[in-house]
Amino acid sequence: MGTGKSVVGKVLEQKTGFRRFDTDEIISSRLKTPIEEIFSTHGEEYFRDLETETLRSLSGEEPAVVVTGGGIVLRGENVDLLKQMGTVVWLDADEATLRARIHRLSDRPLLRTANPGATLSELLAAREPLYRKVGDLRVDISQKNPEEIAEVILKNIRNFPIGE
Repeated sequence: MGTGKSVVGKVLEQKTGFRRFDTDEIISSRLKTPIEEIFSTHGEEYFRDLETETLRSLSGEEPAVVVTGGGIVLRGENVDLLKQMGTVVWLDADEATLRARIHRLSDRPLLRTANPGATLSELLAAREPLYRKVGDLRVDISQKNPEEIAEVILKNIRNFPIGE
């Protein structure tokens, strides 16, 4: 949350010419409803079901840039699907950087709590071990713009097919 996944995905799409699939955009478009409203109306579990369904539908696409929400790693099936698709990139930053990047914490469905800052800390603590386990490539986004982040990703993915 707040790492710029969607923007970096668009930059990677531009640089590689690969199609970009953003699971949040796909879900929102399919339901004609903003993600925040899906969470508030149907709950997180329903949204997670939609994420898994969306990933399954993308697993045959090649080559592509797939952008997911940060909670995608909460389900083992999603992790397996991501690993089958290719290199999993973890965009990371320290908590202070993420707080600064998330301008209004209340705009994020999972941070609509009495204490959004504490909730962010809890989410990060719970998810970081999963990100460490799942991520093939960890990129610290602190002090980097989306172009620089995309360059780091492209330089570090082995056997990247550009130029072939």
